[in-house]
Amino acid sequence: MDPVDARYPRDEVGAAADAYAAAPLLNCLLREVGERVGPHTHRLRASGRLLRVRGGRRPTHPEVHADGAWHPLTHAELVKLTAEELRRHTGLSNSELPTEMLDSREAVAALLRARAHATAPADPYLRSEQSLITGHPYHPAPKARGGGPVAAWLPYAPEAYARFPLTLLGVREDTVVEEGDTTALDDLGRAPHGYRLLPAHPWQLALLGRELAPAFTDGRLVRLGHTPGPVWPTAAVRTVYAPEDDLFLKFSLDVRITNDVRRLWRHDLLRLHRTDTAVATAFAGLPGAWLSDRGYRTADFAFEELAVLVRDGFGAHLAPGATPLLAAALTEDFDGNPLDRTADPAAWWEAYLRAVVPPALGALHHGVVLEAHLQNTLVAVDSDGTPVQALFRDAEGVKLLPEVARPAGWERLVYGLVVNNLMEIAEAVAERHPGTGLWPAARRELARHGEIPEIAALLDAPTLPGKTNLLLRWTAADGADARYLPLPNPLRGA
Repeated sequence: MDPVDARYPRDEVGAAADAYAAAPLLNCLLREVGERVGPHTHRLRASGRLLRVRGGRRPTHPEVHADGAWHPLTHAELVKLTAEELRRHTGLSNSELPTEMLDSREAVAALLRARAHATAPADPYLRSEQSLITGHPYHPAPKARGGGPVAAWLPYAPEAYARFPLTLLGVREDTVVEEGDTTALDDLGRAPHGYRLLPAHPWQLALLGRELAPAFTDGRLVRLGHTPGPVWPTAAVRTVYAPEDDLFLKFSLDVRITNDVRRLWRHDLLRLHRTDTAVATAFAGLPGAWLSDRGYRTADFAFEELAVLVRDGFGAHLAPGATPLLAAALTEDFDGNPLDRTADPAAWWEAYLRAVVPPALGALHHGVVLEAHLQNTLVAVDSDGTPVQALFRDAEGVKLLPEVARPAGWERLVYGLVVNNLMEIAEAVAERHPGTGLWPAARRELARHGEIPEIAALLDAPTLPGKTNLLLRWTAADGADARYLPLPNPLRGA
């Protein structure tokens, strides 16, 4: 289970926020620059310091050994220790990342306070998207929101059970840039003659501020009010779901969340149609489903800043009678998590493997490398909570062969599918249902795809690639420049 529950007296918010924020930071620190020297004890390689933690996949209560005794660390003290260790380890200084770590913890505290006075959505899918209080379990600052004031971002935070209307803009027709199928945008409201409708995320509009003032002054932009109904922010923050329209919309958001500033970059938009077409073509012959990024619309004077991407809703993609859930939510606590009620965890795990693995590996046959991590994977379950289908999303993270070399594409797929996805789900199953044998079933499922030449080596490799998000951010590397370190392979000998 998570280190703390979101329901607690107000005076415990600080301790709860410390625990939530410390868990992913400890995961990064111990994985990337530490080594295990005892059941719960680790040595940091550069300094030789000993750290002791409790818990398993979400470590808590960090203590450092000094002067012959163990001393507990607050989150702020853990951040300071981490920065000192990374300076020794890399020879580099970084003032930005420690600030992000502290910002992430303050964001968690604000989210917990907000959740205590908010009502979770009734729909289990929306509840799963808005459940991620821990967030990325191997990122040092998964909940940082750019350091802005809480009042600026909290109304749009999925973890606070937010919902809000979109701002509707009219963009003068001669300035519109679009590609693909964007007709769904025109159903959100009415634009005056000579203009096209463009929905905007209100947080992004506030961030742009005076930058758009000239366009409003000279008539290239006009304000048209708001959508009549609310949208719900998903775990990705800048992507929202409109249930009444069964439509996903993805916006630019000039805020750093995890490794990147979350803008819809021009180069990604210009390759969107080619990438999405390749994925949709691959999925035409595969189990599972692809939620197509069918098109985008923007203005030529604010190409990236005002871009909005139109993504398929569930529509005909979802298996009849099935309920979609965000796969990442299965690793956290939320009302409706099927892992809490399954009577046969081994069978549940095998069903999850059957749903997720074949489409992810099958796409590779068509030259498509999915970013099959937990936040891009939705698992649809039947009335008993058993997985029956996987749905994948987000063309921005997809790589196509031979645009990326096959070895690099394979490494990316193994990290997303096996390390980020299957290993995390397996640990969540094992935590709730100790003693369940999991990796032999995973080995059998992967072995079924022996036509992929890399599978045999994967099954017997001593290690798997683990992404180094802490070192990536400390060294200020580009967020897309993934770097990996070897992790023990649970498939080997399973």
